Amino acid sequence: MGELPSSRTRSAKFALGQVVRHRIYPFRGVIFDVDPCFSNSEEWYLSIPEEGRPDRDQPFYHLFAENMDTEYIAYVSEQNLVADTSGEPVRHPRVLDSFERGEGGHYHMRAHLRH
Repeated sequence: MGELPSSRTRSAKFALGQVVRHRIYPFRGVIFDVDPCFSNSEEWYLSIPEEGRPDRDQPFYHLFAENMDTEYIAYVSEQNLVADTSGEPVRHPRVLDSFERGEGGHYHMRAHLRH
């Protein structure tokens, strides 16, 4: 991981274990990691149409994601996420490897994985 960009980098709005959904596309997921700023490949970044390309200087989230058809890993900018308040469990098969589901639908990292 390279140096963090300017002082514009800010704290993450969402937390590990929080269920979020994409602001535009129909998928949701559980956050399992956060990068303080963009930390994926240049090829991945440039594959996003320019008019919808997010600013690099914001948190990016790794999600155990799902849509109506499948489960997968997603990498999403903070500007494109909103809290999912449905309280519905996330069916991604890896969620329960890392998290326990708590009250209100929030997931808590399993004790053996905490630092």
